[in-house]
Amino acid sequence: MIPMNHVLTVIGNPAKGPIDPAAIADLAFALQQAGAEVGEADWLAPGEAVDLPFDGITPLAAEALADIALAGLAVDRLAQDIEGRAKRLLIADMDSTMITVECIDELADFAGLKAEIAAVTERAMRGELDFETALRERVARLRGLAESVLQTCYDERVRFTPGARELVQTMAARGAHCALVSGGFTFFTSRVAAHLGFHENRANILHVLDGALAGTVADPIVGASAKLESLRALAARLGLAPAETLAVGDGANDLPMIEAAGLGVAFHAKPKVAAAARARVNVGDLTALLYFQGYRKADFIG
Repeated sequence: MIPMNHVLTVIGNPAKGPIDPAAIADLAFALQQAGAEVGEADWLAPGEAVDLPFDGITPLAAEALADIALAGLAVDRLAQDIEGRAKRLLIADMDSTMITVECIDELADFAGLKAEIAAVTERAMRGELDFETALRERVARLRGLAESVLQTCYDERVRFTPGARELVQTMAARGAHCALVSGGFTFFTSRVAAHLGFHENRANILHVLDGALAGTVADPIVGASAKLESLRALAARLGLAPAETLAVGDGANDLPMIEAAGLGVAFHAKPKVAAAARARVNVGDLTALLYFQGYRKADFIG
């Protein structure tokens, strides 16, 4: 068979039941009816993730057909070029991406302010508020909170997103550089990065005075522009083209880096981010990013 230039990847969630091979056969038929040449389905994980090689129509057209053919099924999908799909740089957001919580909201809970702070966080992540201003205002409300609460918060509240360790460990083992870049705080990114296997991390520095939070953060703030800058700087340092990079996040401050990456993924993201991102994961966990790159479940590490 002549090699195909494009691939449509369909990923399910095992908790919601396996992908029916008949649905993939129907999808292949729909692609053929639209004028595509379609290769044999290649199951990256039985019942969970499948590659469908194709040619003759654009990736965007293939995705549109998939949305119709697979309507009602709990799946994520992405069509792209086969060449270069495995990336050499991963840059990831932390809060609500690599971990399941927003650390600043959990810190606020120790101060009895969670509902108030979380409402501001949600609006900032939706892009309704200026990120830097919102961050300074929320941190100011934490003034006087004991420094020891940071470790308590990490121990008791931080939980890792399913697939996070597999994503980082597997890409790193294949030679990719992995960076955690967060609008949160270095106290947490340093620990999360070490646990998951990131090569480096960048975030905001909380000021501490006399054993308590001072209510301020160091300049410059790590926000949307800093995340984009990190992506570009790391790619330049590693000698990589933009097409060789992967960025993932969920909030509005992640959008510039998601849009600039070769593969930008909105992970269970806010509506503004999901609408703008080239790739979206709404059903699966972070291993979906490995399937998008052509990894098989048997390849996963961690």
